[in-house]
Amino acid sequence: MTIEQRIQELREELRQHNHNYYVLDNAIISDYDFDIKLKELEKLEVENPQFFDANSPTQRVGGEITKNFETVTHKNRMYSLDNSYSKEDLLDWEKRIQKMLGTDQIEYTCELKYDGASINLTYEKGQFVKAVTRGDGFQGDEVTTNIRTIKSIPLIPNGDFVSDFEMRGEIILPLEGFNKMNEERVTNGEEAYRNPRNTASGSLKLQDSAEVAKRPLDCLLYQVVTDERKYKTHFESLEAARKVGFKVPKTIVLAKSIDEVFDFVNHWDEKRHDLPYETDGVVIKVNNLQQQEELGYTAKAPRWAMAYKFKAEQVSTVLNEITYQVGRTGAITPVANLEPVQLAGTIVKRASLHNADQIEKLDIRESDTVFVEKGGEIIPKIIKVDLTKRPADSQPTIYATHCPECNTALIRTEGDAKHYCPNEFGCAPQITGRIQHFISRKAMDIDGLGGETVDLLRKEGLIQNYADLYDLKIEQVIPLERMAEKSAQNMVAGIEKSKEIPFEKVLFALGIRFVGETVAKKLAKNFKSIDNLMMADFETLVAVDEIGDRIAQSIIDFSNDLGNIQLIDRLKSYGVQLEVSAESLEGQTDKLEGEIFVVSGVFHQMTRNELKKSIEDNGGKVSSSISKKTTYIVAGDNMGPSKLEKAQKLEISIISEQDFIEMIS
Repeated sequence: MTIEQRIQELREELRQHNHNYYVLDNAIISDYDFDIKLKELEKLEVENPQFFDANSPTQRVGGEITKNFETVTHKNRMYSLDNSYSKEDLLDWEKRIQKMLGTDQIEYTCELKYDGASINLTYEKGQFVKAVTRGDGFQGDEVTTNIRTIKSIPLIPNGDFVSDFEMRGEIILPLEGFNKMNEERVTNGEEAYRNPRNTASGSLKLQDSAEVAKRPLDCLLYQVVTDERKYKTHFESLEAARKVGFKVPKTIVLAKSIDEVFDFVNHWDEKRHDLPYETDGVVIKVNNLQQQEELGYTAKAPRWAMAYKFKAEQVSTVLNEITYQVGRTGAITPVANLEPVQLAGTIVKRASLHNADQIEKLDIRESDTVFVEKGGEIIPKIIKVDLTKRPADSQPTIYATHCPECNTALIRTEGDAKHYCPNEFGCAPQITGRIQHFISRKAMDIDGLGGETVDLLRKEGLIQNYADLYDLKIEQVIPLERMAEKSAQNMVAGIEKSKEIPFEKVLFALGIRFVGETVAKKLAKNFKSIDNLMMADFETLVAVDEIGDRIAQSIIDFSNDLGNIQLIDRLKSYGVQLEVSAESLEGQTDKLEGEIFVVSGVFHQMTRNELKKSIEDNGGKVSSSISKKTTYIVAGDNMGPSKLEKAQKLEISIISEQDFIEMIS
């Protein structure tokens, strides 16, 4: 046997033992024997570097340092899930999808909703190449080095599977391992970790992968994403993934009806506390992949999936004081400052009271005993007041009349739930908030500059608005508290690099009220530059698809403000991208202007994503569902029968992939 053959033999053997131990929970050799084989492989690889393999079992021990986790755009967006909190919600969801599919013959998969950190694993030619956190769904942080240390994740699937694919899953910290970590921390005089979810999430961003390797992290997988049409159902794809080494929990079941879904929900609502890891609900998915394709997505979530959240844990505590926070838009949010209480694994001290109407509706007062729960088990909220414990001298809450920061009289426009501070350019939290929004990752993504530093720069008089950032010099920044020369250099370099950020993100960064990320993309695509947008009248703005009266008026108010006009002029002078670049306009036409397309089926010359992009690049709009407004359906192989029937009924033109290519050529 050659050295190369022995290396390959050891790698295969150790991979199988890893799978037996970490996935099947069925070790067939002792830890000692495993370590002996691993040491032999390490020695052979050191002596024969020409046979190095990044996916060797020896590479799981960590040791590589990552100082900055690179932001990576997801090839396939990681959507959120719509939540339901009652059986009625699930029945309503079933009616909606039955109507869209034109059938009541729908099979479901039921899976537990694992409480950890979402991860996307990319495999090319059957080998693990990259791991990226969910982030905002569009882009996340690459944490490949740290993920390699998790031994339940196969670096090379073992058997017949798709070649190029993504695996979606949840990085979790099993309760036994979490408790053991905390025992060690307490013994060493350190503070215990609060809960497994946050600890698992934080572990992914540790700079030293050797430290990650010491933590008993696990990965439970729940979705295969691939262009290869090897499997007809979601369940089939997960079963195949399990066979080649992926840790797909065996709790997943097929449900032939919504009644069987309810059986699964009821079972785990009782039994979830017996699991070795935390779960906060059930995810129900349409099993048939072609039906998933027909149902498509909303702007935020797949129509073919629904999360059912278990009833949130509730606790009672005392509301000590109501204070008021000022947001970047001047919106006032009342906050309940609570007697600290343990809730769903964290200490809760504050809860949002939302607005004056909510306080009045629940008659919430200071010194009340209140019931608190985590909405979706994330954000604490007050559910009700325990009136039996209300003090005799209790007085109704009188809502704030003036800004708690600048003492300006608050305003509340008709139809608006919130009060606002109108002192836009003189109220400190609004100034800081707008700049923090400007530098955030979804906006200008400025490295080396965080919220605390922004506040410090404002207090020192170095910045009063986001345009001032581009005037900052290294020598001005170095004297600041906790600011070393290298930090100052990184900050100024990050600000300089932000001049390359494309127009659609700059438009979002400007913080125009009601102009979120999606609206900013739509406006950038339609108007091409900030000048065109700011000169547009009300009729021109509302003529843009999905731009309503409220957004249009907000843009006009922004455009007519002298302070904003001056800020935009300054940003132009610094070279910030305030128009769509020539590169991104290259290849774009208006050939399909006003046309609405639905894409359905399997294609051969282009992928579905390429086809959709081509429609948008040529001025068309892609819709996931057929309506009277649909102009064309681009039909591939195996087009959904209900879509075909609906298209024929509405007399919508059905064209082939080749017809479409000729249409835009």
